[in-house]
Amino acid sequence: MKTTGTALRLTVYVSENDMWHHKPVFTEIVHRAHAAGLAGASVFRGCEGYGASSLIHTTRLLSLSEDLPVAVVVVDSEERVRAFLPQLDELPGAGMVTLDRVEVIRYDADGEGAR
Repeated sequence: MKTTGTALRLTVYVSENDMWHHKPVFTEIVHRAHAAGLAGASVFRGCEGYGASSLIHTTRLLSLSEDLPVAVVVVDSEERVRAFLPQLDELPGAGMVTLDRVEVIRYDADGEGAR
């Protein structure tokens, strides 16, 4: 079964070295999204990039391969994503957040469709 609709995509850009209570911030975001009942979250590690520091981090040079960029992506209804945003306020490193309206196409083998 194929279901379609609109949703909001939340992308949080952090550094892989940003920590919250001895664990990576990106892990905390995923766990908070899960606890909030959001549809799903994925973490993508960049192979090269720079942020506010303007220092380029890359996997191509061993000495610069630490502290790579990480993006946490969550897609759910606009209402649920916006209700989740305050959870990011206390996390260090969650300096840039983007929100995009997206069209969702979901294929379900069991016929239950999207949430």
